Amino acid sequence: MRRRSLLAATLATPFVARGARAETVVKMGVLKLIHSITPYFYDRFTPAGYRIEILPFESPTECKNAVVTKSIDFGTFGIAAGILGAAAREPVCVIGSACNKGMAVVAAKSSEIMSLKDLKGRRVAIWPGSTQEVFILERLRMEGMSIKDVTPVRVSFSEMHAALARGDVDAYVGAEPAPGVSISTGIGKIVEYPYSTPMGSLNMVLATHRETATGNPGLCRMMVDIQRQASAYAMGNPAAMVDMTVAKLGQKRDAIAVSVPNVELNWRMTPEMIAETKTYAQQMLELKQIRALPDFTTFLDARYSDEVAKTA
Repeated sequence: MRRRSLLAATLATPFVARGARAETVVKMGVLKLIHSITPYFYDRFTPAGYRIEILPFESPTECKNAVVTKSIDFGTFGIAAGILGAAAREPVCVIGSACNKGMAVVAAKSSEIMSLKDLKGRRVAIWPGSTQEVFILERLRMEGMSIKDVTPVRVSFSEMHAALARGDVDAYVGAEPAPGVSISTGIGKIVEYPYSTPMGSLNMVLATHRETATGNPGLCRMMVDIQRQASAYAMGNPAAMVDMTVAKLGQKRDAIAVSVPNVELNWRMTPEMIAETKTYAQQMLELKQIRALPDFTTFLDARYSDEVAKTA
């Protein structure tokens, strides 16, 4: 029995050659959206001795929560989810940008909805706690409206196109590739791309646990540099971005091709990005989505982005 137990333990233990370094696995959270596609290109730029394990999440909040609980090491999700966590004093820390744009307000093509004002009294799919929610609330305010002027319906990003096609909602505030799917199938039309607010087109960020940001600078620097290389590769090879999105998200190629021009993959925490984040948080405070502003000294850590920029 002892020999059998020893043999079983030996077979269950990965073999590592004498003198060789065990592989370090880094868990990376992504969303099921085209503007979270960059990590799928990480393997092209990952140094020897590391392996990136990609874990997809349905919502930004789920991905952020996984970072906070250390279920994953890093994650790409909407800035709104990060602000919600940081405002609640959760140890989430943004170390890089991930994507701008990637949003759209979409209505049924056959409808009379041509502008935001036409959404009054309509059923609009909005995901609570998302970047898109913050943008649409601000755009409604800019048009002299509020969320009370519409009937918000809780629908996940991946289900928004289907909800519109079934007639469950009259419009949605979505994330690519859903708008691309709606346009390419003839189901929907673009009401607007909501980038006219002081928040610009800020959308997704690269984040980690605060302890990782402060205690593992080498890993954080490596991940920001991988994000830099992978996002530049994807943006410089739109056909590869389409191929990867089709493979990983299961969407039709013509729909993804429509989505690509509305996606700006990136990596650097520029002064503009940081200023937009603070404007974003102030907007959420005024909308009473958060009770207090985050501590930006712990929430935003641009040192790795700045270091990588110096050697890029």
